[in-house]
Amino acid sequence: MLNFRQFEAGPDPFGRKFQVYFKWLQTAISLRHADTVDVKFVLEDESGAQTQKTIALPHADLLAVSGKLGRKMDDPWCCRLAARHLIHLIETGEDMEKDLVTVSIAELSQYAADLANREREESHAA
Repeated sequence: MLNFRQFEAGPDPFGRKFQVYFKWLQTAISLRHADTVDVKFVLEDESGAQTQKTIALPHADLLAVSGKLGRKMDDPWCCRLAARHLIHLIETGEDMEKDLVTVSIAELSQYAADLANREREESHAA
C-alpha cells in the first residue's frame, strides 16, 4: 500500500524527482470555511528546495465515493487519495503553480477504484 507519510514522486516533465512528506490532514471548515478534507504535503526536490501543496478533497464527494465502494471514510484513505493526486500533479506538471488544488469527483473516483483494486490484490497475495 502506498505510504503516504513519505514517498518519492516523479519525474516531473522536467525530469526532477521529489521526496514528499505528509504534513497534516484537517477539515477545512476550520481553516477556510470550505467543506473539504485538506491534506498538506511538503515536496523537496533534488537540490533541497522545498514547496508545499495542499490537496483539497470535497467532503460530499468523499462520502459519495466511499458509499459507492462500501468503504468507510477514514484519515489514511483520504491521505492516500490525496497522495495519488499529488503524484498525478507532479508527473504531469498540472497545477504545480498552485498551493491549493481541489480534486474533482471523477479523479477521486478513479483514485479510489485504483486503491480498492490494489488493496484486493494485496489481500489475495498475502
